[in-house]
Amino acid sequence: MDTDIAVSVRDLVKQFGAFTAVNHINFDVKRGEIFGFLGPNGAGKSTTIRMLCGILSPTSGTGYVGGYDINREQEEIKQHIGYMSQKFSLYDDLTVEENVNFYSGIYKIPKEKREKRKEEIVKMANLESFRSNLTRTLSGGWKQRLALGCAIIHEPGIIFLDEPTSGVDPITRSNFWDIIKDMAARGITVFVTTHYMDEAENCDRMALIYKGTMIAMGTPTEMKTKFMKNDVLELLVPNAEDWIDKLAALSVVKETALFSASIHAVVENASSAIPAIKDFIEKQGVTNFTVNKIMPSLEDVFVSLIENYDKEHEEKK
Repeated sequence: MDTDIAVSVRDLVKQFGAFTAVNHINFDVKRGEIFGFLGPNGAGKSTTIRMLCGILSPTSGTGYVGGYDINREQEEIKQHIGYMSQKFSLYDDLTVEENVNFYSGIYKIPKEKREKRKEEIVKMANLESFRSNLTRTLSGGWKQRLALGCAIIHEPGIIFLDEPTSGVDPITRSNFWDIIKDMAARGITVFVTTHYMDEAENCDRMALIYKGTMIAMGTPTEMKTKFMKNDVLELLVPNAEDWIDKLAALSVVKETALFSASIHAVVENASSAIPAIKDFIEKQGVTNFTVNKIMPSLEDVFVSLIENYDKEHEEKK
């Protein structure tokens, strides 16, 4: 396996009875890369992570994590990675310091290094003033930082984060991503799942998985240019939510979605769609609106890719 590759997967499959949760996926993750693994609930993200972490055995296919075989060396993988789930895997009846001590033992940190490593983790998580607090008294953001600290206490080269910012506020999410970027800058490989598309912009590369199948992979810019075949328009119009279905019914519009106070409309060709949309809105007696072509957001891209996938597979039935 290439020493510059931290994670490598070929034709990975996981079946539960007749249900295929992961269907012949392939990808490589470079060392020191922030790799986003994205998709809606039930797409196969967590199942893939559990196979890569040595928790689940694949039905077929091959994979290597840090050079260890996911089929034969699952225990070795567990000792050389960090894993943080959205449930945080903390003990609420222990203090912050006791949780750190517990994970020091789990990961077999040498006794002479434990105290030094504990202080580094508490400082990294900015939990100095909370070290004696019971974990159940911490807010979601502080629990998140503690969970990350416990997951990396043994200084793994690869860390898997499964929906790590679920349920925390935007400022806490932003601060958490600063920590992730700092880890990557120090050469740690970060494999992260998220359903927040604004967070996905922080990834060096990402893959979109849907119904167990990988349907796109690239940098954020590549996802918005290479994989988006259509144009995206932004419409600012009073009472935007009232226009979603009306605009979607136009022949020049393929999809519509509400983005805060604006509407994003996916069209085949912006130059012909803009005049048609303007004409339609003006005929409704509305004059204070704007329609402009914009760079698609990752959410635009993912919605479009998923809808195209469904259409193609529906046609094949």
